[in-house]
Amino acid sequence: MTGQQLMITAVAIPSALDAGTDHSAGGTGGVMDFHECHALREKHELEKWGDLDRCPTAMESLEYWRGNEYEERRLFIARLGQHTVGTCSVTLPLRESTSTAGIMVDVSAAFRRRGWGRRLLEHAEAVAADSGRTSLDAYCELPAGTVESAVRLIPAKSGAGGLPADDPDVAFAAGAGYELEQVERSSRLTLPVPASQLDALETETSSRATGYALVGWSDTCPDELVAEYAVLKNRMSTDVPIAGLDWEAEDWDPARVRQEEQANSRSGVQCQVAAALHRPTGKLVAYTVLNWRPGIPASITQQDTLVSSGHRGKRLGLLIKATNLRAAQHRWPAARSVLTWNAVENRHMLAINNLLGFKPAGYEGEWQKRLG
Repeated sequence: MTGQQLMITAVAIPSALDAGTDHSAGGTGGVMDFHECHALREKHELEKWGDLDRCPTAMESLEYWRGNEYEERRLFIARLGQHTVGTCSVTLPLRESTSTAGIMVDVSAAFRRRGWGRRLLEHAEAVAADSGRTSLDAYCELPAGTVESAVRLIPAKSGAGGLPADDPDVAFAAGAGYELEQVERSSRLTLPVPASQLDALETETSSRATGYALVGWSDTCPDELVAEYAVLKNRMSTDVPIAGLDWEAEDWDPARVRQEEQANSRSGVQCQVAAALHRPTGKLVAYTVLNWRPGIPASITQQDTLVSSGHRGKRLGLLIKATNLRAAQHRWPAARSVLTWNAVENRHMLAINNLLGFKPAGYEGEWQKRLG
């Protein structure tokens, strides 16, 4: 491979996982390039975690990389001759945070520490800059043991948490000019949670959360609640801690909720939602979401959890989480654990998760680089 030139090309996202070569999205390679990129992601996840719990399925990846009216997504593959060196990607928000871009670089183990990662990063950054973006964000997650045993940490600018300074991913990001804005803790809950434990939690929390009715749904929000649900999802984008990241509030409406539900359906993702309705006003004031994929049946992913500011301090967060766990265990009996992520500074939500039995599993760094 000496003297060969690194070729970075756009991946044409195929119309289906078993489609023939498809050039409709631009670039070259079509379905084979897409499958190579996905295989590299799976291999990387297995190397680091020993499972695919954090990895999207091929169906999820296909739906994701198609993009939508809210975000453009570009995927690239790099080769030396016939050898795949790695991938990079750029995500471009289209409705809000339009000065930002998400950057990802993944290098095959056989080609690491040769400068190819920097080449891929430079390519992705150039794509973002050409699209008028001035703020780049990226992430990397490390196992909890790696972080907790580290001798020296790079502290997050949020003031909470840090990542090992000598980890290759961390050193790569820092060396490329990215700053560690925030650290999130990933946590894992072993399933099943005993019914008696859920009973006790629901009894204790219900005594404090008076004046509320619990509602829930599978996959599709009822028409009579979708407008209120959109309001909560809009608040979710502003109420969670984001440190110094250049992210703006997301503009959610019923159409965006339905678009997300349809995308989940196409990608094979099933969703279970529990929410709290404030009886005096008839408004939704809290919700929590769990996702499950048939392709990875042992793992559930905890998505959003939000309690509106005027309704906090009444144990609603714990109540809706316990209620949703009960529904999820009934609906997806093959699941053996739940994974969730929370900012290290989000002590309140971490305390709720600890009460439910979640244990630290990893730490994810949220990185940012401003251009110009």
